Amino acid sequence: MRKIIVSSMITLDGVMQAPGGPKEDTSGGFQYGGWTAPYGDKVSGEVVKKQMQPSDYLLGRKTFEIFASYWPEHADFWPGINDGTKYVMSNTMKKSDWKNSVFLKNLAGIKKLKNSKGSDIQVWGSGELIQLLLKNDLVDELWLKIYPVTLGKGKKLFDNGPIPAAFTLTESCITPSGVIIANYKRAGKVKTGTIGA
Repeated sequence: MRKIIVSSMITLDGVMQAPGGPKEDTSGGFQYGGWTAPYGDKVSGEVVKKQMQPSDYLLGRKTFEIFASYWPEHADFWPGINDGTKYVMSNTMKKSDWKNSVFLKNLAGIKKLKNSKGSDIQVWGSGELIQLLLKNDLVDELWLKIYPVTLGKGKKLFDNGPIPAAFTLTESCITPSGVIIANYKRAGKVKTGTIGA
């Protein structure tokens, strides 16, 4: 079984929309594209570089279209992005000129992929897809980069009801610019109790 790892940049209020640039995703009238840029530093750069190691990828259609228009010409910054298999969840797309792209139509296709042999599968961007994965308990790890900013509006990571689930912190650091980098792995059911009892 392959692990599905969600890698996401989020604000303190959970917004994940358009972290990379002003024109990345303006849907819904979003005006804050590129909100991660002021917080770049050596530490966060090293973490992102480590997480951009060659892998297979699971992407939503919108993220795939953004990636396919950029990364084929910029692979020197992300080694392996062109060589890794890009699995794309889409009801409308069936092919792409970007090599190693495979299209999945439904949740059953994702479950079949997860149960196959191969490398871990990374999910970048793809908010609606992540929500589907969380709702169906298909996320094995969360690699979060939490930025010290709130935006109020925008697409959020944990919208639309993820199932109750416990996670264990496996790795963390705080960058000089105040970004909390925290990796979590799935750890069973939510436990409750009474404080001080």
